[in-house]
Amino acid sequence: MSASAPELRDLARAIAHEGANLAREMQLGGIDVADTKTSVVDVVTEADRAVETLIRERISALRPDDAILGEEGDDLPGTSGVRWIVDPIDGTVNYLYGLPDCAVSVAVEVDGEVVAGAVVTIPTGLEYAAALGHGSTRDGQPIGVRRTPPLAERLVLTGFGYQRAVREHQAGCVARLLPEVRDIRRMGSCALDLCHVAEGSADGYVEAGPQPWDHSAGGLVLREAGGRFDLLDGKMTRDSPSQRNVVVGAPADGWDTFVEALGAAGFLA
Repeated sequence: MSASAPELRDLARAIAHEGANLAREMQLGGIDVADTKTSVVDVVTEADRAVETLIRERISALRPDDAILGEEGDDLPGTSGVRWIVDPIDGTVNYLYGLPDCAVSVAVEVDGEVVAGAVVTIPTGLEYAAALGHGSTRDGQPIGVRRTPPLAERLVLTGFGYQRAVREHQAGCVARLLPEVRDIRRMGSCALDLCHVAEGSADGYVEAGPQPWDHSAGGLVLREAGGRFDLLDGKMTRDSPSQRNVVVGAPADGWDTFVEALGAAGFLA
């Protein structure tokens, strides 16, 4: 079942909105932790599971031959060459506490390349979307990265992993980077952080450990907005092999300087 990148983007948008609506409704009734994953602070709520189930059902009904990779469920194989990458709630801790930076993220790969994606915030339904070769939008309006200022004037977004050794290493890196930039923010959602860089409300993003469901849709939004997005090797430590997966995003014109600063701070190998 073939479809163009804009068609897949529009389907991802519709499905992400439906998931965000369900998460918003469930939040009104009160949210409790249902389980933990890699550590006691890496939580899962019943809403995470319910939203992913809803999204999987919608995709399977509309495109039964497609594969699905979701954060909370088993991988579903497919035969079409199309794979959906789903984070039912990116920023689950924010969602649990009622903080605004949480979203449903839905991306679509074709033959291993991300070609479409949508990130929809749960509190307001604000939507970021992109299709390969067709630009990025915020609630339907085109967006683009801001012109990169000198390093000392850049606002950088970051995040922290859930395992103790990873968090300790990241804290040291942030402490070394902070004096070199305007400031650092930790918002709590990889997908939205990448979208913030894409819309020009931040100058860069770095975090070790996010998974494909965290960054696939937001990474495409950033690329299509004129930015760069990549997975770079981090410094290995005995207890934190996930350091090899460092997500970096920034406007293209400031990329080299940003990556150099990340290396000096200890984020990168």
